[in-house]
Amino acid sequence: MRLLVLEDDSELGPWIANGLRAAGHVVDLLTDGREVLVAATMQDYDAIILDRMTPGLDGLSALKAMRAAKVAAPVLFLTAMGEVEDRVEGLEAGGDDYLVKPFAFTELLARIGALGRRPATEARSEPTILEAGDLTLDLLRRKCIRRGEEIDLKATEFRLLEVLLRNQGRVLTRAMLLERVWDMNFDPTTSVVETHVSRLRSKIEKPFGDRLIRTVRGSGYVLDPAG
Repeated sequence: MRLLVLEDDSELGPWIANGLRAAGHVVDLLTDGREVLVAATMQDYDAIILDRMTPGLDGLSALKAMRAAKVAAPVLFLTAMGEVEDRVEGLEAGGDDYLVKPFAFTELLARIGALGRRPATEARSEPTILEAGDLTLDLLRRKCIRRGEEIDLKATEFRLLEVLLRNQGRVLTRAMLLERVWDMNFDPTTSVVETHVSRLRSKIEKPFGDRLIRTVRGSGYVLDPAG
């Protein structure tokens, strides 16, 4: 993928750019929001990574100007501003995802990979609240609630549930889940899918005495609140 990165930190910026290049991406690293705006309107990028607080023109203002200029590339905010209001503001301005510093580089790679697999217009039009029966997943506030009770999910469990909810009623194979949740190619020896599905079930099903995720023998898993 061809990526545009806005990050003015003299150590973090090169670290991000070098890591992305090592993963096979082509990266343009800039430190000023005005330069990023010019680059984004002059060239086509598969995804753009923006820091919120930068000199010249901050990332949020740069994004608003990009969207006004019809730049459709998906945008990931990478910032220390992690309050709910900050995330909502960024997404409402036309952002597609939000990663708070400090972060694991593997998660950054996974999120960039996920953005690259779908058109920007589709990414921004997807709902931010997903529901299945009495289960609600709030993507902006990172909350999972069932029957009025908030459920504490780890990051991977949250992402797994999100993928299952977005494909409600469809059977997802292990290979599909490995790609969409872990950004991995199919590995017949790994049990990571089974392990995380089991952990997710213990949190969203067991305390409530019913089944939401159904195992389709020989095929995969399907989230079906109707059973």
